Amino acid sequence: MSIIEKAASRIDLRSAAAAHTPPQDKADKAVDALHEAPAAPAAAGTAQPTPSARTAETARPAQKSSTRRVELDLDRMRDMGMVTAAGGRTRLLEDFRVIKRPLIQRAFAERKPGDKPGNLIMVTSSLPGEGKTYCAINLAMSIAMELDHTVLLVDADVARTSVLRALGLPAHRGLMDILLDDKLDMADVMLRTNVDTLSILPAGTSNPRATELLASSAMSSLVNEIANRYPDRVVIFDSPPLLLTSESRVLASHMGQIAMVVEAQTTTQHAVKEALHQLEGYPNVNLIYNKTREFPGIEETYDYHYG
Repeated sequence: MSIIEKAASRIDLRSAAAAHTPPQDKADKAVDALHEAPAAPAAAGTAQPTPSARTAETARPAQKSSTRRVELDLDRMRDMGMVTAAGGRTRLLEDFRVIKRPLIQRAFAERKPGDKPGNLIMVTSSLPGEGKTYCAINLAMSIAMELDHTVLLVDADVARTSVLRALGLPAHRGLMDILLDDKLDMADVMLRTNVDTLSILPAGTSNPRATELLASSAMSSLVNEIANRYPDRVVIFDSPPLLLTSESRVLASHMGQIAMVVEAQTTTQHAVKEALHQLEGYPNVNLIYNKTREFPGIEETYDYHYG
C-alpha cells in the first residue's frame, strides 16, 4: 500500500470515529486568531556553542558575533494551548513525546552515502490553517526538553512568516538575509532564548525570489552548516504549505525527514493525496493528524503516522 493510500485510509477511519466535534476551547480560539491551529509540547533552551563552534563563528576577524537573546513568554504560550516545561504533565505533552521519539531516533541514526541529514526536519501541511506552525513550535519545544539534544527552529515560511508572531516576538533579520548577504553570519541573525536548549532562526526580509534563494548553492551550504555544526542539534523547519507555494518543494529537497500536518475533519482527502504526491520520492515522510478527538467531549489530541 502506498503512503497516499495509507493516508487516505487513515483519514477515512478517523472521520468515521469523529462524527461529533465539541465546540472550540480557549486554546483553539487563541490559535484561530492567528490563523493557525494549536499543538503542543514545550520546554527548552539555547545551545551554548562548543569551543570549536565558537571558533567557527568568530573566524572572520573583522566581524563580531552579535547573537541576540529574546525572552519567550512561557505563560502566554501555555495559555495559548502550548506546553511548557513548567506546565506539568498534560495530554499534549505526552502526544508530542510520542511524535518526537521516532524523529529523534532517525535524526541520529547512521547515515548511508547520499542520504540527507536526518536531523533536518521539515514541518509542512497541504493548506494554510492546519496547525503546522504550532506543531513545529511544540515539536521544537518538546525536543528541547531532551537532556542530550538542542534545537534550532527555523521559520522557513518566508512568504507568510508565523513563528515569531505566534511567539509574540517582533520581526528580526533571518534566513533570507543570510542568503542575500554573504557578509552575514548565522550568529548575526540567530536568536537565543530563555529556553536554554532552543534557538530560533527567523525568516527575515521577504523577497520575491525566495524560491530561487532556497534552491541556491548558498542555501545548500547553509543547510549543511546548521546540520553539522553541533552534533546534538535537531533543526525544525516551519515550511510553507505544499499546495500553495513552490518554496516547500524546494525546501523538501534539503530535508532528511518531513512531517506533514493534517487537520482532522477539515482537510479533504483530495488535498492530502495531492500534497503527498508532491512528496513522492522523498524518504521519511510522516503525518501528524492534528486536532483529532478520539471520542466526543475528549480534549484534542495529536496522532502520528509514519508512511
